[in-house]
Amino acid sequence: MEPRSHPPTPGCSGPVRRRVAYSSARDRCRVSAPSLHTTSIRGDPISTETRINDRIRVPEVRLVGPNGEQVGIVRIEDALRLAQEAELDLVEVAAQARPPVCKLMDYGKFKYESAQKARESRRNQQLTTIKEQKLRPKIDKHDYETKRGHVRRFLEGGNKVKVTIMFRGREQSRPELGFRLLQRLAEDVADLGVVEASPKQDGRNMTMVIGPTKKPAPRARPAAAEQPEQAPEAEADQA
Repeated sequence: MEPRSHPPTPGCSGPVRRRVAYSSARDRCRVSAPSLHTTSIRGDPISTETRINDRIRVPEVRLVGPNGEQVGIVRIEDALRLAQEAELDLVEVAAQARPPVCKLMDYGKFKYESAQKARESRRNQQLTTIKEQKLRPKIDKHDYETKRGHVRRFLEGGNKVKVTIMFRGREQSRPELGFRLLQRLAEDVADLGVVEASPKQDGRNMTMVIGPTKKPAPRARPAAAEQPEQAPEAEADQA
């Protein structure tokens, strides 16, 4: 029996396209919307988490002992057995190697020490910010002393200071006024800062950057904490 041919659509000379019937809205989304997850060759999602113990799915690994000694290439079953006998974890440290490199270690302790080191490094890291002070070429004595005090306070706090001289009108034809003012300010704060960027003309402004030479002073402890506690024997004698 010959298959039934569909009649052509009026006004269309080409072949007739059949409509695809979707069983549900979920199937329609699967066809139209691309996947947002990165997948491997087999179609499984790629995980960036460190693999340990039973999560390591390779036939053999290059094993490193808990003290850094090279054990060699062993089967994954033997590596897991050694980790169980030593009451340690088998951790994959170099997944891209062939075969992957695994090490015997206490994974929980390793993660804790790594977090402690990262927290300590962030605590010791000195955050340097750039403060800005704006001056006029013909600034009076009182305003200059006030601005200089602000610059000294910023430098004492461990911050860089960007000093900007603003020129207006005919002052733009006298850039030497701003240059001398910046030199004077650099000399007045030479005990706390050093010039990192020399005076530079930028349109109507002239800028200079001063960086701190000393680390910020540590905060003073409360007076109660500095007084030594009295020994119990001395208190007994006084009684």
